[in-house]
Amino acid sequence: REMGVRMALGAKPGDVVGLIMRQGLIQLAIGLVLGSGLAFLLAKGLKIILFQVSFMDPVVVGLTFAVLIVAALAATLIPAFRATRVDPMVALRYE
Repeated sequence: REMGVRMALGAKPGDVVGLIMRQGLIQLAIGLVLGSGLAFLLAKGLKIILFQVSFMDPVVVGLTFAVLIVAALAATLIPAFRATRVDPMVALRYE
């Protein structure tokens, strides 16, 4: 409904998608930074039980980041495009 009100006040669909994507990607960046720091700390502790395996294998870390980025993009793009289809008049009537 908020996006419908924004569009009724003159926001373009691209502006709405950009707003939602920016919010989602900021959360993704924070999560990746905090998660990778925590994973690094935990991996150092698990190093003693890992046999012939690097605790920070770049391929595994890269693939994990890629999967998380794709999932976050899908999780923000789908609602963003759905929000652009909201009829502004319906949103204004609801408010």
